[in-house]
Amino acid sequence: MLHRGHESTDDTGGGELTVPMAWLYAEYIADELLRSGDLMPPTSFEFRAGRDALALTIFLSDDGGELSGIRVVSQLDTWLSLTAYDQPWQDWVRERMAKLAAESIESGGPTPDLDLAEAAWRWLEETELLAPDLNAVPGGGVPVGEDEGPKVWTPAWQLGLPLGHLAIHLF
Repeated sequence: MLHRGHESTDDTGGGELTVPMAWLYAEYIADELLRSGDLMPPTSFEFRAGRDALALTIFLSDDGGELSGIRVVSQLDTWLSLTAYDQPWQDWVRERMAKLAAESIESGGPTPDLDLAEAAWRWLEETELLAPDLNAVPGGGVPVGEDEGPKVWTPAWQLGLPLGHLAIHLF
């Protein structure tokens, strides 16, 4: 699926580089939202999980391939609803990725945006981060301090999604 803003989007077969502008712009917006919220150090895995989850949300919600700076503020409510706790975000991502993959096969065009989105999704699904166990019984006999308490290995997307959601709220 080609997006506006790509360099060399003509189908000349000349081996020219196609720049994944839609993905890079979605990642930039996600990064800025997370940095403005100052929720995690930008060098942490949690920050990366939040940025990738938010970038996927931004990229996949852009139906027209017209992600622009002017529309960012008008899209915040859409991104909030997609990242909300009670929404099936993981299923939505899978459906949108499958749809974009089918469209790229039909068009036969280069898919660098989709390739980067798929890599981010793979990392979010396959990587687990050690996080506080939010399902643990409060006060279960263990003193709970800032870095204490029960922890569990959690898929990165399950940490990144609420982080991205909170960053949108704080923006």
